[in-house]
Amino acid sequence: MLFNSYEFIFLFLPFSFFIYFYLLEKRLITGAKGFLVFASLFFYSWWNISYLPIILSSMLFNYVIGNSLNENFKKVRVHKKSLLTFGIVANLVLLGYFKYTDFLLENFNLAFDGSVPLLHLALPLAISFFTFQQIAYLVDSYRGETAEYDFLNYSLFVTFFPQLIAGPIVHHAEMMPQFASRWNLVKNYKNIATGLFIFSIGLFKKVVIADSFAVWATAGFDNAETLNLIEAWATSLSYTFQLYFDFSGYTDMAIGAALLFNIKLPINFNSPYKALDIQDFWRRWHITLSRFLRDYIYIPLGGNRKGSFRTYNNILATFVLGGIWHGAGWTFVFWGFLHGMALVVHRFWKALGFTMPKILAWFITFNFVNIAWVFFRAKEWEDAVKVLKGMVGGELMLDHYWFDQLSFLHGHIEFGAWLQAINGDKYTLITLFVVLLLIIFGKNSTYYKTALKLDVLHLIVGTLMLTFALLKMHEVSEFLYFNF
Repeated sequence: MLFNSYEFIFLFLPFSFFIYFYLLEKRLITGAKGFLVFASLFFYSWWNISYLPIILSSMLFNYVIGNSLNENFKKVRVHKKSLLTFGIVANLVLLGYFKYTDFLLENFNLAFDGSVPLLHLALPLAISFFTFQQIAYLVDSYRGETAEYDFLNYSLFVTFFPQLIAGPIVHHAEMMPQFASRWNLVKNYKNIATGLFIFSIGLFKKVVIADSFAVWATAGFDNAETLNLIEAWATSLSYTFQLYFDFSGYTDMAIGAALLFNIKLPINFNSPYKALDIQDFWRRWHITLSRFLRDYIYIPLGGNRKGSFRTYNNILATFVLGGIWHGAGWTFVFWGFLHGMALVVHRFWKALGFTMPKILAWFITFNFVNIAWVFFRAKEWEDAVKVLKGMVGGELMLDHYWFDQLSFLHGHIEFGAWLQAINGDKYTLITLFVVLLLIIFGKNSTYYKTALKLDVLHLIVGTLMLTFALLKMHEVSEFLYFNF
């Protein structure tokens, strides 16, 4: 069930909301939590009910291991570090089996001229997200940072439907107290209004903006044989904007839907394309993933505690692993490597005490991120090379409209169907420019999480965004991060 679907917006979400608070009004707190878990599992299994045993088994396994690690189960007599290792390895094996088996087999066959058949396993929905979330829980249990939770509360922590499919990757310490707070057991009309407004922003981002850019990005990456200079840059920028508005749109909808239930999910995006350096970018992009990579990979590897050379290696290793987490392919690995190297260069640059003007810093950072996204999006290396080749050395072609106005350029550039390969026109460039300005100068949607004014203006704006998005929802497409 997609957030941008009529059945979610008009059936599932209101039904879940009213039943949950009806049970709370009857003081059936356990029943209300149980219903929310059931509703979340129904939401999860809507795509494929065969996924359900996987997430249920994963929850039960990690609940038992986590409680054993924090010594709530006194009868367990196993060395805690060994138990933690077993728990982490089991989670990674589950993730690796479904996500990376075919990738490993393909590379084995390539390296050894083998013919091992691929398994073609379907990737269980959200397995990357709930696996990372539960690994964090195990590590925190090992550190003695978790309290005793019953299985119902733990299940709600893992399955809560707004964040289940594609994050944010939530932490038990920021979720459990909210589910336990008595102040969250009654309707909060400020939260409801704010939640609906943020949900409307997210739906508009996804359906109106992201899906519009998807047409040009898909044509350029997947369909076009060659790209001229303008087509190549329009293709890369279209995906750069599509990915941001797709994923941040999902996050906004998740934050908005959670607020209806008085649950505040962590901010996952903070205007990342305003970043002035690559470190700043990762403080703004997919913030909860950055937090996980820092706390559970980078710092355990040694962080910056063992000298510059070791620090650079730890950064590089962390981001290569982050690339692998996103997908089973060498293009993802290379994307992670590029970001790791950029962070190494940035750290070295800062150590030398160098600075640069803010406009230049933004320009370099944005274009690096844009170019790196080419590898993230490309299904094959050839697709990435095609787009980059067009961006660097593609033929400059302008629309035939400019043939007479720019007659002095005849013989130097071509005039004709300049955006034909991506099914674009002059409005493609106008849209790219307008959205770039919106990204640079607009307020982040999470601003409204605390600062929304409940006035007529915001009511009209929210209603218009919601209405316009609903009218375009017949063109439904899945969220990009569902594939990761």
